[in-house]
Amino acid sequence: MKLVIFGAQGIALGACEAIRGLYPARRVECFVVSSRGINACRLAGLEVVELSAYAGRLSEEEKNDVEILIATPENVMPQIERELDEKGLLCHVRLTSRRLCELQGYYHGSHKRFLPLSALPVGYHRAGLHVFKVRTHKDKTLTETYQNPEWLTPIQAGAIGCRERVANILDCEGEHISGKNGNYCELTALYWIWKNRLTESWSGDEEGYYGLCHYRRMLELTEDDILRLTDNDVDVVLPFPLPYEPDMGAHHRRYLSEGDWGTLRAALKELYPDYAAALAEIERQPYLYNYNIILARKRVLEEYCSWLFPLLERIEERSIPRGSERADRYLGYMGESLCTLYFMANKDRLTIVHSGCRFLR
Repeated sequence: MKLVIFGAQGIALGACEAIRGLYPARRVECFVVSSRGINACRLAGLEVVELSAYAGRLSEEEKNDVEILIATPENVMPQIERELDEKGLLCHVRLTSRRLCELQGYYHGSHKRFLPLSALPVGYHRAGLHVFKVRTHKDKTLTETYQNPEWLTPIQAGAIGCRERVANILDCEGEHISGKNGNYCELTALYWIWKNRLTESWSGDEEGYYGLCHYRRMLELTEDDILRLTDNDVDVVLPFPLPYEPDMGAHHRRYLSEGDWGTLRAALKELYPDYAAALAEIERQPYLYNYNIILARKRVLEEYCSWLFPLLERIEERSIPRGSERADRYLGYMGESLCTLYFMANKDRLTIVHSGCRFLR
C-alpha cells in the first residue's frame, strides 16, 4: 500500500525522518493537510497536498490502496479521521504520542545523535524526582483517567489573576512572576521552581532531579528509567527534539515576528556574547526542543534558570511593544528556542539524554 502522512509540521516531519531511517523500503508518497494555510508546499522533498485535491485525484479503487498515518497533535485527530472517512480514505492510523515516543526512541537510538534514556543500562539507585505539572484554570478535563506518580506535583500557573484554584501549589506564592503568565506561559511555573525550590534557602533534595511538565504533556519515564539517572550520571532529560525545515527558525518564524527575534538576538549579544555566536550556528540546524519540558539535576536546572530568566527579562525590557503591554505568549515561544540553544551549546559539558513526550487526552 502507498503510505501518506497527514500533517506538515514537526511531528509529521519527524515521523517521515524516522520511517525513512528505520524502514527504507517503506516509501512515503506525500504529505496531506486539511488546508494549505501556513504549511509549506514541499516537505522532506515531498509534495504537501490539500486533502480535497489529493482525494480528488484518486479513483475509488486507488483509495483502497492508500494507508494514511495521522501525525498531528492528538487533540485534532478525531476531526481528521472524520475528514478522511468523508473522502473515502478509510485506511488510516493514529501516530499517538506513545507510538511517536517509541518511533523516536528507535530512530535516535540507532543514529546516536539524541541519546535515548532507555538506551542506558538500568542502575541500582533510584533517583529522587520532583516534577511539577503545570495547571491553569482553563484546562479542560481529561477524557481518560491517569494515575499521577508520587513524584509529580501540580502547580497552578498564572494564579495571581485567578480566583479559581486547581492546584495546591500556586505560582504566585513566594518569589514569583505569576502576573506575567500571558507572555511567559509555563515558564512562570519554572521561575517559581527556581526561586522557591532550587535556592540554598530551600532544604530539599540536593541530589535529586527537578523538572517541569504540562497538564497534557509529560516525559515518558518508566521505573527503569528512574533507576538509570543517578548511576549513569545523567544531568538532563529532554523530550526528543522535533525537526523543522529548512531549520529550527521555521518554528520561531511561525510564532514570532522578525522584530521580536531581533530583540532576542540583541539581548543575547548584550548578556551572553558567547551564546550569541553559538546561536548563529545552532539556528541553522533543524532540531528544536519543544514545550519547555525538562528534568535535570538540581544544580543543573538552577544554572539553566539563572541563565534563562535574566535573558527573558532583558528581552521583555527591549521589546516593542514592551512585554507589559502585550499578552501573546512570545516569551514562552522564545523559551523553546533558548532551551535548544543552551543545551545544544552545552552538549559536551553535560550528559543529556532524551525521552518521548506523551500527550494525555
